[in-house]
Amino acid sequence: MPQTNTRSIRPAYKEAWLCFILVAVVGIAKAQSGSFEGPKSTGNVQKSEQPSEQSTEKAIAQYRQMLQEANPADLYVTKGEALWNSARGPNRQSLASCDLGLGPGIVKGAWAQMPRYFEDTQRVQDLESRILFCMQEIQGFNSIDLAAQDFNTPERLNISLLAVYVASESEGVPFNVPMSLPQEKEMYKIGKKLFFLRAGTHDFSCSTCHSQTGRRIRLQDLPNLTTHEGAGGAYGSWPAYRISTGSIWTMQQRLSDCFRQQRFPKPIFASPATIALSVYMGFNANGSIASAPGLKR
Repeated sequence: MPQTNTRSIRPAYKEAWLCFILVAVVGIAKAQSGSFEGPKSTGNVQKSEQPSEQSTEKAIAQYRQMLQEANPADLYVTKGEALWNSARGPNRQSLASCDLGLGPGIVKGAWAQMPRYFEDTQRVQDLESRILFCMQEIQGFNSIDLAAQDFNTPERLNISLLAVYVASESEGVPFNVPMSLPQEKEMYKIGKKLFFLRAGTHDFSCSTCHSQTGRRIRLQDLPNLTTHEGAGGAYGSWPAYRISTGSIWTMQQRLSDCFRQQRFPKPIFASPATIALSVYMGFNANGSIASAPGLKR
């Protein structure tokens, strides 16, 4: 008897269940807005009123809040914390002495001040590239080999787990990405230039989707990353659990997938280009409250 591939069924099952929830929530919103009123008894056929844009937005917000209250990312945070404190790699060391910018071993609030310039590497680093550096210098992993691997390989998944743990330790903390050093200012300029660069077979840029307020594709908001509010809500909620893939995605993976959708060449993991884009978004988000780990479609 053929075996059922339950792994391929789970994503579709989750999507169907979430669609059911959304339909129910939107239905409630329509009912509250009066759009399900029957025809008036005037002898004429009445067109049912369409729900207002405001009621639809409210329904989608309710849907997302329902999901956020049971965010599977919390389980990954626990795994990431265990990895952080585990003796691993050729050197059999934990990452407890890793300096994320606030001093060796200080995790609380560190992500809210990244990307930033690090004296020991003489370059600006984001969260994932800094974790990769610590894994090499402290634990003895080969960072070049790790960077060349796919996002779904075991050790690259560990980087995602570590990132979601570190980011969770800044939840509720205002972003304060530094911009005082020449290296940080230069990376911001590069990130801004890349954000507006149109290229590829479709002549796309990041700004094609993310430079106007109020845009949405299906249920997915397209935040305006050039604004404080848009950058804060978007950049500040990654790493996040993606329902459609059933896994944790970091900002590096989110950017890589954006490049794919623009038909750009795949960026190198933790490359200067991806870090520069994070500098641009992170600095634009300054003052916003960090909310990672998020929950995405």
